[in-house]
Amino acid sequence: MRLLVLGGTAWLGRSVAQAAVGRGHDVTCAARGSAAPPDGVTFVVADRDDESGLAALAGTRWDAVVDVSRQPGQVRRAVRDLETAHWVFVSTGNVYAGFAAVEQGEDSPRRAPLDGDVMADMETYGEAKVACEDTVMASGTTATVVRCGLIAGPGDASGRSGYWPWRFAHPVGDEVVVPDDLDFPCALVDVRDLAAWLVTTAERRLDGVVNATGPTTPLRDVLATAAQVCGSRARPRPVAAEDLRALGVQGWMGPASLPLWIDDPQWRGFATMDTTRARAAGLVTRPLEQTLRDVLAFEETRAEPRRAGLTDDEERRVLAATEPRP
Repeated sequence: MRLLVLGGTAWLGRSVAQAAVGRGHDVTCAARGSAAPPDGVTFVVADRDDESGLAALAGTRWDAVVDVSRQPGQVRRAVRDLETAHWVFVSTGNVYAGFAAVEQGEDSPRRAPLDGDVMADMETYGEAKVACEDTVMASGTTATVVRCGLIAGPGDASGRSGYWPWRFAHPVGDEVVVPDDLDFPCALVDVRDLAAWLVTTAERRLDGVVNATGPTTPLRDVLATAAQVCGSRARPRPVAAEDLRALGVQGWMGPASLPLWIDDPQWRGFATMDTTRARAAGLVTRPLEQTLRDVLAFEETRAEPRRAGLTDDEERRVLAATEPRP
């Protein structure tokens, strides 16, 4: 298969390119060149913000193109300028209009598409991806639109999947601050499993929309697995949401946060999706224990600051402020 990966040098795109090369496919990656391409690919410099940025790829017909863009203009130009038998577009669960329901299916209502070519900030991420989906689905050829959940594993720069095993491996005391909503539904998909399956959808020219994430798992089990993979003896200290808010701690991600948890019933199902279609189409996800063990190894060597979780000082502050009274 002659496969074009638009990108291919960053986390997911790189994993897709590596998986395809490993299966013996002829892989080309097109990106700006700000990062080195993976071994075994043909690399083409391309600025997708330029109206003619894909000109170097003209005249080649691909068996499949994989695109991870969030910018509608980039996707529109790709569909206009590239010749392919099949599209694989990596979308997101953020396209859905609501998140109160756990494990919603692909037929759930979506947000309105972004009007314009450029997503200015993450506030319109879901709308931008809807616009990208619509463009690919109207391309005139078969297309796999994959709505991904939270991507996890080695290379997760956000720290969302790596924070809990790292924190249990490096507690500041006998306890680790956790939300008291231990039944909160979580789901993660390992980047390696997702990448391998994206290549499969290209090989099979799977046509349609599919959700892709891991099994729904209660937060308590995620925490227990995080402690298990590092052999931690630290105990969770559940802290009420109102106390966390008063101490400046938020959910999901960002500075002073507790990842994988959201204190809002309207967002309770945000991380989860019904993946029946994807699993019937060959998606296989590894055990959570393996993902957390491998992402912990990445966390121990990461060079840039984590963008989620509590720092040691923040952890000490919350522990001190919530110390049970005798």
